[in-house]
Amino acid sequence: MANHQSWTDRRMELLIGNLLRAGVLFSAFIVVLGGAIYLIRHGRSLAEYSVFRGEPSNLRHVGAILRDAFSLHGRGIIQLGLLFLIATPVARVAVSIFGFAEEKDRMYVIVASIVLIILAYSLIGSIWPA
Repeated sequence: MANHQSWTDRRMELLIGNLLRAGVLFSAFIVVLGGAIYLIRHGRSLAEYSVFRGEPSNLRHVGAILRDAFSLHGRGIIQLGLLFLIATPVARVAVSIFGFAEEKDRMYVIVASIVLIILAYSLIGSIWPA
């Protein structure tokens, strides 16, 4: 029985490790692609370092980011890559819940579920401000 448990733990570690690695690499690829598109279109623009300009308000909401990314706007693609980067550890927690459920470890399922609820609440709160 202990051998089966360690095999399951090892499989879960590999799955989570590969998920994190793939998520970071995928998001980095998207950000680099968006950066390249942005530089091709705006690379010759002069920078004004005396005035700080944050991201436009349309790039602060998921729907607008998706529209800009699918319209092949560099900033939208960069923001989409950052969203994937944020989603990577959230996906890790979700996968952990299924792994703990497979191992029939109720305490860790409950703890990981609470963590996932807190993450979801904080992300949804940042998407739809009051």
